[in-house]
Amino acid sequence: MKAARSLSFLLLVASLGAAAKSEVAPPLTGGGLTRLAGLLPLSGQVVTVMEKRPSLSTIDLRMRVERVGGSPEALYQVIVSASRGVRAPYDPRLGISEEDYRRYLVFQEVLVSTSKTVRLGLLRDSNRVLFGNTPGLNNVLDGLSINLRTGELRGPEGYSALPTLVVPSTAPDRVLPVRNGFQWKLLGSDATAGNGVKATLNLLELESGLIILNYSRTSMINRRLTEGEIIIGYDR
Repeated sequence: MKAARSLSFLLLVASLGAAAKSEVAPPLTGGGLTRLAGLLPLSGQVVTVMEKRPSLSTIDLRMRVERVGGSPEALYQVIVSASRGVRAPYDPRLGISEEDYRRYLVFQEVLVSTSKTVRLGLLRDSNRVLFGNTPGLNNVLDGLSINLRTGELRGPEGYSALPTLVVPSTAPDRVLPVRNGFQWKLLGSDATAGNGVKATLNLLELESGLIILNYSRTSMINRRLTEGEIIIGYDR
């Protein structure tokens, strides 16, 4: 068991080899800090647990079939099947090859609510937000803190990162209709202490006003390796 833990830590350290070369994000301005504070959850915030599910995307297929003048009826049947998560059999009336059909009708991940709600265990004052234990979130957020004066994210492993701004996408096939947001990338390792982390935190405001907080991490504290991801949604 000890050898397995040592190997796991060495693998984590190897994956973080580029961390020292990572560029430091510029500090947020006053307006950016105000926006960040407005997106972060409040003490006692009730959130909905979200999850990623596969879904069939028909956007590119629809555009391709319409461009070549394929059958609207055949396309409709494909769209109806895709809405149920089923890929319909190829229909030559679409006006495209079977190879193109499979290439344009692709699976993508969508974000959906699990209908499960939890109350966040966190402390918030004028200086920082500190995430604590929240039953139902598998300890993924525990120990994270965000400095409201600088925007700095610090994890329980002892490493920190400044946020970068998330640029909204207007692409028709975008997974999330993001209005604005922030992203942090935590990277660091210390072979002597047995600590390390490779993690990404996304804090996004969607066009609907819903706020999405997504944290995914591989973490090592005292040579104990854990992995996890949590996605929650809430309103402010």
